[in-house]
Amino acid sequence: MLPIAKYEILGAIHEKGVVAVIRASDKEKGLAVANAVYEGGIPAVEVAMTVPGALDLMGYLAEKHRGSSLILGAGTVLDAPTARACILAGARYIISPSLSEEVAFCCNRYGVPYMPGVGSVTELARAMELGVDVVKVFPGECMGPQFVKAVLGPLPQAHMMPTGGVSEANLEAWFKAGAFAVGMGGSLTGAGRGEGDLEAIGAMASRVVAEIARVRKGR
Repeated sequence: MLPIAKYEILGAIHEKGVVAVIRASDKEKGLAVANAVYEGGIPAVEVAMTVPGALDLMGYLAEKHRGSSLILGAGTVLDAPTARACILAGARYIISPSLSEEVAFCCNRYGVPYMPGVGSVTELARAMELGVDVVKVFPGECMGPQFVKAVLGPLPQAHMMPTGGVSEANLEAWFKAGAFAVGMGGSLTGAGRGEGDLEAIGAMASRVVAEIARVRKGR
């Protein structure tokens, strides 16, 4: 079976509008949280490389959810060898906190979407020159929705995914500013009592999906 094409992956992420960032103290807890957000209605799951055993976790998720709607990604990827290892483990998109030309070249080589963190218009423009289709506005709490809105004036072709500081309370502001999607970590996976409260995490995932759909319909 051929892998899902690059733009189909990005389209699926855009459809729900959210990527769940999985950070956990071990791979077993990471697996439980990933399953909880997926069952709550968020198909795009990003396993951060800071999770102990992250590659094993990716491999397990890729195998368990083979043929399902889960869109597995890797986050906190800092170099090309790590990007390649994640792709081989089953990641279908790569996310970084910063822009790396080597990681961009690696992802282009494998036909995998790369979403690097940018903190300025200069970095965003350079990312686009390197073939990046969606950038991660990071840290989102420092940039704010006004950054997204302002950038789309001169660069309406830019696609931005703010991450960091995104919460249920400010989803409307981000999407009204023009966000392509958002990345949510602690505000999503820390629901209730944290990584052990899977029911609360699943419920939060469902509310986030519903709120994004509501905001988009209200445009």
